[in-house]
Amino acid sequence: MNIKQDMKNEAAIRGESIVKSVIEQFINKNYNECMPMILEAQKLFKQEQSYENISICLSLIGLIEYSQNKSKYFKALTYLNDGTYLAESSKNITAKLINEFALATIDFSEFNINTAVLHYQKANHYAQIQDEYGLGQLINERLKELQNKSVAKGDPLVALLKIGQTVSAETNIDVLLKVIAEETKSAIQADRCSVFLYDKNKDELWSKVALGMNSQEIRFPADKGIAGHVVKTGETINIKNVYSDDRFNKEIDIQTGYTTSTILCMPIKNLNQEIIGAFQVLNKLNGEFSEEDEDLLIAIGSSAGIALENAQLFKTQREMFIEQKHAFDSFIDALAASIDARDKITAGHSSRVRLYSELIARKLNLDEKLIEIIEKAATLHDIGKIGIRDSVLQKEGKLTDEEYKHIQEHVEITHHILEKIHMSDEFKLVSEIACSHHEKYDGSGYYRKLYGDNIILGGRILAVSDVFDAITSKRHYRDKMPIVDVIGILLKDSGTHFDKMIVDAFLAVSTDNIIRVFLTENKLILQEGHRKILERYSMINLYNLLTQKEYNDLDDDEKSFIDVFQFYYTAKSNKENEA
Repeated sequence: MNIKQDMKNEAAIRGESIVKSVIEQFINKNYNECMPMILEAQKLFKQEQSYENISICLSLIGLIEYSQNKSKYFKALTYLNDGTYLAESSKNITAKLINEFALATIDFSEFNINTAVLHYQKANHYAQIQDEYGLGQLINERLKELQNKSVAKGDPLVALLKIGQTVSAETNIDVLLKVIAEETKSAIQADRCSVFLYDKNKDELWSKVALGMNSQEIRFPADKGIAGHVVKTGETINIKNVYSDDRFNKEIDIQTGYTTSTILCMPIKNLNQEIIGAFQVLNKLNGEFSEEDEDLLIAIGSSAGIALENAQLFKTQREMFIEQKHAFDSFIDALAASIDARDKITAGHSSRVRLYSELIARKLNLDEKLIEIIEKAATLHDIGKIGIRDSVLQKEGKLTDEEYKHIQEHVEITHHILEKIHMSDEFKLVSEIACSHHEKYDGSGYYRKLYGDNIILGGRILAVSDVFDAITSKRHYRDKMPIVDVIGILLKDSGTHFDKMIVDAFLAVSTDNIIRVFLTENKLILQEGHRKILERYSMINLYNLLTQKEYNDLDDDEKSFIDVFQFYYTAKSNKENEA
């Protein structure tokens, strides 16, 4: 069975390689060399019963047949029609791309400009999704060539091209509605154009580009007005005098102060020919809407339907992603809160580690996605403490060796817990980072004894943040460590406990940002004048001033800085204030 599978893969790979060569030869206009090659590829794909690849071959055979002899136009179309059927049946993006490209190229040569534009636009849409044979650039060049031939304002082809370009470039539905409405109005030479979308859930039509209302959204029941009739019946309506037609919704004119006289209204359909909305073009500038206007609106609707459906899908997916992200963030916060509830001594620790880690990550110019992952790992880095005995976790005195070994187990427990949460591949890094915060750069940490760059970057960042917060936080059995000693520990342990690059990045953070984290523990607010003083100095500046000069040797600005920093650093926490 494996041998048969290997043979199948070998044939498929050989066939795909031939198709790639055929396309390259076709672009270079070496048509005579293309036909025997594509017939060989077709034979290979037939052996494998690969219908999507057979579709590609049929489309290319038709295109090559026509390119060699334009009198074989109808024979070429026969191949292309078969290619279209197989492409649709297989639902393969590449097969659809090749088929649309072939149809467009033949129409282009036959000077069927409007249909060529439509096919190129569809091909461009598919190329945006998947373009394994590199046709996207050529398609865009053809579209630009067509646009350069039709630059006059109001030219229907210009409208088709602009809408087609929007299909591949724009996912904001409000922008799409505006572009489609404006270009349709210009192409058909009408006074106004409304583009309504059908909301199936509410059975309503809506638009933010309706009757010149700018960004104001309009909504009405889908069974009302001309647009409602078109959406419900699928008919095209061309009315010479709207006020004599009972289907016209006069309330919209009353709302807007606009006077409608003629209307051309037509359904907008997606690729599956489902009605997703309606065009409503108002008041032809010179006379009445003609059959040519109807034909043009059909052509525009073909591209507009693709664009609008894609934008709606993108918007829906984006909303779902945001909702899921909020739910995931809430879940993470709830887990962190569960540790705070059990370990009152270190409550707020995970939140501060997250803030310090973000400061370091931004100093290292990490990308936003990785920063988000590191923040989540910091929030969850101690979640494994739920598996530690209360007698150890809440012990006020010094831990015994046995108790210390037990509390170290929280890192491995963290790993096991987070691995069981279903995450995307990117967010699987959360688990790896969270369980690495007690690893040491020289390999003497726990629980996996990793060393150097074998420790994931986020874990090395958390190691610095975790220790810094631990020794700058007051406990019932000790005070905060003096800040000069804290920074001294970070510098002394660079290269052994900590990655020196991470320590350097942390010490380059301005002191106002560090103070903001301290203030999450108490009720103080950072005064603006103090912020301006603090932002001029980094943590390493602070250390150098404290170790290299006596206080009386500092200038006035330096004294003000030290005094302000120490004031906020030594301020009592909320817990102390409440006590």
